[in-house]
Order: sequence, then structure tokens, then C-alpha cells
Amino acid sequence: MTLALDRPCPVTIPAPTGTTTTTATATPTGLPTVTGAQLQVPLVTGGWTRYANLDYAASAPALTSVAEHVEAVLPYYASVHRGAGYASQVCTALLERARDTVGEFVGARPDDVVIFTRNTTDALNLLAGCVPGAVLCLDVEHHANLLPWRRGPHRALRAADTVAQTLDDLAAALASTPTALLAITGASNVTGEVLPIDRVVQLAHDAGARVVLDAAQLAPHRRIDLAATGVDYLALSGHKLYAPYGAGVLVGRRDWLDTAPPHLAGGGAVRRVTEAATEWAPAPHRHEGGTPNVLGAAALAQACRTLAPVLGDAAAAHERALLHRLETGLADLPDVEVLRIWPDSPDRIAVLSFVVTDRPAGYVAAYLSAEHGIGLRDGKFCAHPLLARLCAGGEALRASIGLGSTEEDIDRLLAALRTLVTAGASWTYAPVDGRWAPTPDPRDLDPFGVGEATTPGAACQP
Repeated sequence: MTLALDRPCPVTIPAPTGTTTTTATATPTGLPTVTGAQLQVPLVTGGWTRYANLDYAASAPALTSVAEHVEAVLPYYASVHRGAGYASQVCTALLERARDTVGEFVGARPDDVVIFTRNTTDALNLLAGCVPGAVLCLDVEHHANLLPWRRGPHRALRAADTVAQTLDDLAAALASTPTALLAITGASNVTGEVLPIDRVVQLAHDAGARVVLDAAQLAPHRRIDLAATGVDYLALSGHKLYAPYGAGVLVGRRDWLDTAPPHLAGGGAVRRVTEAATEWAPAPHRHEGGTPNVLGAAALAQACRTLAPVLGDAAAAHERALLHRLETGLADLPDVEVLRIWPDSPDRIAVLSFVVTDRPAGYVAAYLSAEHGIGLRDGKFCAHPLLARLCAGGEALRASIGLGSTEEDIDRLLAALRTLVTAGASWTYAPVDGRWAPTPDPRDLDPFGVGEATTPGAACQP
């Protein structure tokens, strides 16, 4: 899809100087601040604008408090455990206290284990190697909570068109076949819809199954309490919880984790090694072979400390208001359809996906970025089976809201979409290396001067 230009392409785009072409937008009051809130980005049509980040569900920017904490920790950085040096002892204490902090944040039981991983995908793959039986999940899951279970006996149940019927179908599926684990999302990464977790847990426990909650999307928006809900295991990612420093966690009951093979065999995961045998350590260290990501763990713990006072109150109110503004605005636009799994879902986080009639999602996303400085997600969102059900062509756009989002971000997105569906884009766009892009693209995509990548992006569709 290409459109004729109605203006000449600028040859270069000047860097921002002392003043910018847009007025800075105030950070929402009473909420923790995020880094990059006033980031200026270039437009293909000339000039610069404040970046409207509506892509929090993919990765959230670091909280200011997290970035400052990591900067403070860096001078002390040292390898942990078995180090007599002062810096090593400081970092060891920091790492182990981070376990406590994350456990407190998710309401872990006293005997639960907190294992640091790379991310949610890593955590769920770890648990997949520990389950002593069959796994049941829904077909609406993110690939992280769908693919790991395929290594053993598993079933993916098609979600019904209502929450009520989906719960009934889950109960029937659990009753029909012995199941060790029910794997369920805390909130859909596509539609933001939330199942009633307490009901899901009751159904599973009544059938003798445990529950793992993929909380990657839920944790940044809602308080979670493992002890109160009865959820047995939980996985989340720091990069979605405003701590993008490469750490995630698996939290849950000890018995399966203590008897399973180590997730990653190596130093730190053992008690004793001889030429003929290995005595593995209990969890959590059993599954944390190699030097741990101390900075990632410290960042995640600091995010938990910062978010705990505002989740469920000020943050939730802020996000609900912006989500309502977005939903109302999209409903007034022609040729725009919002995607839902369960129209009767009683709760949603601030994540919303939509399609624009007769326009590829990648084209729309490229237009929003290049001409309006808006960042959102397009594609299949690592939920291919669900997208194949929800929309023709299996691709959509996703806007996701977080602590740094503003009314101006929402209004700019709505205005840009209205311009697109009523008047069209001002630039030309075409697929380049599998992604829609402005052609030509005069923006400098290497502001750090490190050089262009020599290999293409992800091999699979996002």
C-alpha cells in the first residue's frame, strides 16, 4: 500500500536544539515517574515531537526510582555468594533481600520459593520441567504460557465466547482428565481482559490441580496475593514491571521445584560435585545456575517497592480514566473495530487491541510513528491462535497504557487515526525487510552512532 506524497521529502531532519516543536506534557501527579517521559523523536514530515509511548504492554520504561537505584548499586557490583570481599557481601545481601521483596509484593506464602529468571518465558519453561503430570491451558494465551507445556502431556482448551461459559468448560475439562497444572493468564496481553482468578483457582483445586498464573501483564496494573487467592505459582517479567534490566521470577510452592532436574546445570546450583555424582542444591539456587543477574534482581525489587503503595488505587484510577477515554474515542471513529474475547469480562487492564478496515496493521503503526511520534504494537502479539480467531488476516494494533501515559497521548492517537481514515497519510509506506516503513525514511535510526544492524530482526512474526 502506497500513497502519493502531498509534500516534498526533507533530505535530513535537524536534531532538537534548546527548544522543541511540542510543549512538554506533565507527568500524572501522585504517581511514580518513568524515564523517557519527555523523549523527543523526529517526524518524517519534519520537526520533532514528544514521544507518545502507548506500548507499555511490550516493555515498560524504567521507573525513575529504579534507574536511580541501579546507578547507586553499580559501584558496588560484584559476583555474589562465596565472596569475602565487602562489595560481594553487599551484593549477596542485596540479591537475597530482593527475593524477600518480590515475594512480599506478590503475597507469597512463608514457604514459597522465589527463583530469579530472565523473564516470564524463562520462568514458565522452568516450571514446565517440574510438573509431574498433564497441563491444561486456554488457547488465548501468550506463547510463553502455551508453548512450554508442549514438551509433555498437555491440552489447549478453546476459550468460549463468554467468561461464564469458559469457566464451565474449564471445570468440565478438569473433571474429564487428570490434570496436574492449570496454566492461565492473569490478563490477556491482547485485549486486557481479566478472568476471575479466585474462581479459576477454586475450579482447579476442586479437581486436584494446581494453578500457575502468567502475571506478566497483570502485575503492573493490579495487586496480586498468592496466599489470598490460592494461586500455586506465578511468573512475571521485570521489563513489563518498569524494571527492564533482564530479570523475571517464578514464585511458588517448593515441592515440585525441589525434586525437578535443575533448569540450568552449573555453578551455584550444587551442594557437592564428584567425578561420578552431583548433589544438587534445593530451590531456589537449584534452578539458578551461573552468575545471577544482581542488577536485574535489584531493579525488580526496587520496582516492587515503588509500585506497592499505588497499585490498585491511584495507578488503577489513572489507567481506568485513560482507557475509558481511548475506548470512547475509538467508538466514534469510522472503520475502527476494538477486539474482545469475552464481552462479559468483569475487569480489564489498560490494554486494548483494534483493527482499521482495509489497512494493514503494520502500515497503520508505521504511519502513527513516522508522522505523529506515537509508539504502539502491531502484529500477532505472540498470541497467534487468538489473533487468528479475533480478526481477519490475524494481525492488529495494540495500545497499552501505563504510569507515564497522559490524556494528550490518547488524544494524539485518536486524532491521528481520524486523519488516516478520513484523509489518508501524508507519506508513502512499503514493506521493508518484512516490516512496513516510510519510504524514504529520513529519520536517524542510529542516534547513538553504533552503526546499523547487519542481521534482520526476529525470525518469527511478533
